[in-house]
Amino acid sequence: MNSLTVRMARSSARHPWRAIVGWLVFVALCLAVGSAVGMNSARTADYRVGEAGRAEAMAAEGQLERRSAEQVLISARSGTLGTEAARAAVRDLTARMERLPEVAEVAAPVRSADGLILMVEVALRGEERDAKDKVDALTAQTTAVQRAHPELLLQETGSPSISKGVDEQRGDDLALSEKITLPVTLLTLLVVFGSLTMAAVPLLLALSSIAAGVGLSMVASHVSPDTGVGTNVILMIGLAVGVDYTLFYLKREREERARSGGRLSSQALVELAAATSGRAVMVSGFAVVASTATLYLASDVVFSSLATGTVVVVLVAMASSLTALPALLTVLGKRAERRSARRAERGRPVRRLRGGSGEKGGSGERGESGGRVWTALLRPAARHPLATLGVSVLALLALVVPLAGLHITEMSRDTHSREIPAMRVYDRLNEAFPQARVTHQVVVRADAARAAEVAEALDALTRLADADPLFTGTPRLRTSADHRVSTLELRVPYLGDSDQAYDSLDHLRHDYLPATVGRIAGAEYGVSGDVARYTDYPAHQNGKLPLVLGSLLLVTFLMTLYAFRSVVLGLIGVALNLLSAAAALGLLVLVFQHTWAEGLLDFRSTGSIGSRVPLFLFVILFGLSMDYQVFVVSRIREAVLAGTPTRQAVLDGVRRSASVVTSAAVVMTTVFVSFVFLHIIEMKQIGFVLAAAVLLDAFVVRILILPSAMLLLGERSWWPARPERGTAEPRAQVPPGRPVVDVR
Repeated sequence: MNSLTVRMARSSARHPWRAIVGWLVFVALCLAVGSAVGMNSARTADYRVGEAGRAEAMAAEGQLERRSAEQVLISARSGTLGTEAARAAVRDLTARMERLPEVAEVAAPVRSADGLILMVEVALRGEERDAKDKVDALTAQTTAVQRAHPELLLQETGSPSISKGVDEQRGDDLALSEKITLPVTLLTLLVVFGSLTMAAVPLLLALSSIAAGVGLSMVASHVSPDTGVGTNVILMIGLAVGVDYTLFYLKREREERARSGGRLSSQALVELAAATSGRAVMVSGFAVVASTATLYLASDVVFSSLATGTVVVVLVAMASSLTALPALLTVLGKRAERRSARRAERGRPVRRLRGGSGEKGGSGERGESGGRVWTALLRPAARHPLATLGVSVLALLALVVPLAGLHITEMSRDTHSREIPAMRVYDRLNEAFPQARVTHQVVVRADAARAAEVAEALDALTRLADADPLFTGTPRLRTSADHRVSTLELRVPYLGDSDQAYDSLDHLRHDYLPATVGRIAGAEYGVSGDVARYTDYPAHQNGKLPLVLGSLLLVTFLMTLYAFRSVVLGLIGVALNLLSAAAALGLLVLVFQHTWAEGLLDFRSTGSIGSRVPLFLFVILFGLSMDYQVFVVSRIREAVLAGTPTRQAVLDGVRRSASVVTSAAVVMTTVFVSFVFLHIIEMKQIGFVLAAAVLLDAFVVRILILPSAMLLLGERSWWPARPERGTAEPRAQVPPGRPVVDVR
């Protein structure tokens, strides 16, 4: 036993306190360095994709980009809005806002059609992504005017204040998620180990890995900018894999301790666990990293941020499991040995190790109270593998059927929770001022010598829009100082997620622009705006999906091939991952594209799935599924190497690993389900689909389909390189006469 994982475990076990302190110092350094360099947040330009992105880049070149804006609504608290009182409030508000360095322009007030509301629009300076940080200065002035005019009602909304409200709500949601996840995870681990000390070890290591991951992600953000979702992913994935990796390692150490009858030293037990579960952790971790890295191929700043957070926290969780964990187990084991020795000296019986393994039949799980349960669950696969495989696959395929109706859209501002105050004002704004609902920005770039032609073409475009009932209001034309870039803003009186808004964009892009600006030689043009973004982003993702998915399948196959030297198992792994991911996605469509579960899960259906959800599901699930695949098949392969026939090895391997896989699945599911309680619809969908996928993978794929397939294939499962019997890792010799110790 001289593999890398064993050497790392041996070093940590020989100098446990040095390893523990070293780990704590590493975590502290990660946080310190991360805090020192700070988080590099993505800029507006980083989000540009498709035609909308190109149009925004051209507008920025001419310094004509859309400014972020806040809208202040002024109305009477009761009755009609008095003219003098309204004018006084507008003058006060305008004067206050114009004095702010954050404000670029205050527009003239606009009265609603019914005359009950005045709207004052305030444009902000600087980056669109920075606007939410400037909202407080504006709301302070709105509040001051409200105090000065108590007979009126002043309310503020806009993209910046909505973004700020979403961030605050996300923070509250994550705090709630932690309150749910941590106790349930601890309770699950208590059930598994029956010991508070041993249950605390995986949780504490996972939390320390998350802390280090957050610090390192700040450093990494200077290479791959953070979009604000990186920390969410680090919390979600870090807790899931951090607990899982520690659980795999810890359960194997306890199994070896129980098998040895307490006659092996703590260091020897740690080395045995490192040779088996330690290797599985390393292979699983690199599989998750490799799978997640395919997200970089999507050429999208959000996915790159998700990938960076996941890669960082998984690598840190691996490091903690292979260094700090062996040291902790050694310290706890030696303490238990001293306690057992004192009990023996006093003539008191030594407590038996709970949750260990017996020797019966060479199965590590048969001695556990739950052994009968797993034997019963495995009985269908053992007795009727073909029928079990057929029924299980058909059940998953039934869940895949709703996938035929999958409708992917970019989740717009209109999907945010109405618990955010700015969203309630936003609804009032849309009702009173329909012309402010959607704005398309047409951008044209041409040589300065063609400025007159561009102006004439945009004038013709304006006339076409005037004759189209999908458009409203007075268009706004602007031209850059060098006359090379022009923008025309056209308004649409429909909500951004409506069919009419999308139809108006189609008219512009496919009919009106080619017939006007498109006739100018050498002119470049495009349409930007919220609706254009909502259209172009899913199209961009769909274009990248084949590349990412193809790379993901290849990575999964190669990692399985490397781990088990089996082409057959590699193909099985790819097929099962595809099946479980597709089934989970079909279940997501069934729940979130319809209204029947709205009250149950507290959401308002948009009739669609967020554009980032499917790709994120496939990538993350393929990586996480490798945890179970590697752990289960490693136990099977280990038995085959020791001389056990493949059939018995499959049954024993699945039975031995069943409780660990189940415990890991419960922990992962708890983490993901906690995200279903978030208000952000896309995060709800991600949490739901990952939880469903993990449950399907753990209880259907690993307990029913995988063993059935391997039993039917028999020795062919290992093609082309069948494991040679007798080449298993050697076990350390167990000296007689040592007592069984309780590591609790």
